[in-house]
Amino acid sequence: MVRVLIPTALRQYTEGSKSQVNVKADTVAQALEKLLEENRKLGSHIVDEHGNLRNFVNIFLNNVDVRELQGQETGVKESDTIRIVPAIAGGSHTQEKNRFIPDIDERKVIISPKEYRRYGRHLIIPEVGMEGQRRLKAAKALIIGTGGLGSPSSLYLAAAGVGTIGLIDFDVIDETNLHRQILYTEKDVGKSKVQTAKERLQLANPNTIIKIYEEPLNSENALEIFKGYDVIVDGTDNFPTRYLTNDACVILGKPNVYASIFRFEGQATVFDPKNGGPCYRCLYPKPPPPGLVPSCAEGGVLGLLPGLVGLIQATEAVKLILGKGEPLLGRLLVYDALSMTFDELKIKKNPKCPVCSQNPEITKLIDYEAFCGVQKEPDIASVLPKQLSEEIKLGKKVMLLDVREPHEWNIVHIEGSKLIPLGELPERVNELDSADEIVAYCHIGGRSARATDFLRGLGYKKVRNLEGGIEAWAVEVDPSLPRY
Repeated sequence: MVRVLIPTALRQYTEGSKSQVNVKADTVAQALEKLLEENRKLGSHIVDEHGNLRNFVNIFLNNVDVRELQGQETGVKESDTIRIVPAIAGGSHTQEKNRFIPDIDERKVIISPKEYRRYGRHLIIPEVGMEGQRRLKAAKALIIGTGGLGSPSSLYLAAAGVGTIGLIDFDVIDETNLHRQILYTEKDVGKSKVQTAKERLQLANPNTIIKIYEEPLNSENALEIFKGYDVIVDGTDNFPTRYLTNDACVILGKPNVYASIFRFEGQATVFDPKNGGPCYRCLYPKPPPPGLVPSCAEGGVLGLLPGLVGLIQATEAVKLILGKGEPLLGRLLVYDALSMTFDELKIKKNPKCPVCSQNPEITKLIDYEAFCGVQKEPDIASVLPKQLSEEIKLGKKVMLLDVREPHEWNIVHIEGSKLIPLGELPERVNELDSADEIVAYCHIGGRSARATDFLRGLGYKKVRNLEGGIEAWAVEVDPSLPRY
């Protein structure tokens, strides 16, 4: 069978408002003919009175325009996909019971005359309409993290008319946030993220109630916070909180709109075992060892990337609230900005998952720091930037070891340092003399702390870690150095 995908604007003209139709055919033309035979109302929107394809309709076979092949005479085989792509100006059925979040009760929600104007472009879409807009206003969405992902997702959910948005974050705004966290400006540096985000979102839509939780999310407060929301949007940037979010959502039966970003790549999916999908543990049963996967602070991220991926999260949340479309349930969307490609990977529910299986081993929240192997910073020798500067001025011979990556070294480094990236240190440790006074440093101190602990374990007793890394050195000792 050949699969024919029906665009949203034309689904109302198919039998049962289908998003796809399977037909038997040997060519594209035969597939279209079979499609129109079975869905006669669709015909006038695809072909003219002479049976020719309308000039505002394009046909793609496996994502290739058939005009680049043999036109409608292009041969097709089983498992091929034909996509109908008409020109649309924007905008477009009756509401039905929400199969994803059935508990939202929009019956008592009133859309004011002023809101009619604000949401006008929603109201004329059959898939939204007045009932859908009331559902959005009745809905409650919780966003974990108001950073790169949380900024665009919260802004668009507020603009869309989601009635209540909760924000969890206990961080303050830093200059390094500004290239991707669009809720904030330079005048906000040093301020609370959630307080500033609340102000910004209320400016975007005064009708939306913003609740803030300026505290770390943990096993003690997660269930209490989550239970008051219909959908959870995961914008976290660390593994303990990610596993905590997953487990809390599974226990409470809440859909978890997940995304992650790194450098030029983003991922997004919907974890919702209650509706037959997998959970995060089905995809990643165990976390990677601490330090193996670099954070955005260590590895970097394209500032534009979280904007697109965060909007995918917002879109999925709105679809879940409306009960429309096909969410990314059991589908992991992978976006590569460098090649500008989207790939979709099928992910299945693990029947032996310790959290979402029929006989789960984990039925309550655990210690996620311990589960992810996160330990307190090792008790290692360290030195403050000003203290090290004084030692050098007094003539103390110190070997400075930079454990960052070469591209970071090219941005800035302390004069006289030796570069050995942390990942290469075990193989190049022979380049160091255990008799030397060694001070290891990185960007902000985390990687160099691990390097110091590693070297001391090998018998390098005179190695210390520069607290705060080159960032602190630039602030406290040498302000002429660029900061990143």
